[in-house]
Amino acid sequence: MGGMTPLLRRTSRTSPRPPRERTVTLIGKPGCHLCDAAREVVAAVCAETGAAWEERDITVDEELYRRYWEQIPVVLVDGEQHDFWRVDAGRLRRALGA
Repeated sequence: MGGMTPLLRRTSRTSPRPPRERTVTLIGKPGCHLCDAAREVVAAVCAETGAAWEERDITVDEELYRRYWEQIPVVLVDGEQHDFWRVDAGRLRRALGA
């Protein structure tokens, strides 16, 4: 192929975003003891890792209620379901890349 340099094909591995660029969403409802326990775990892990977190209430969001009422509390990481019922701190840390 006289003088032509073949194109190198790169296989790029996207490095995961650091925890401070991730968002954890806790979906639950008031008066739920499992939600209270999950909130403590989420708050502690997010404080430790620098990840942002938010809480959504299924009693005021019909779509969330329809999707998650049997699973609360539900934890999402960057909008994707991570866990439900019981939240494991170590597993959440790993999901955040910490």
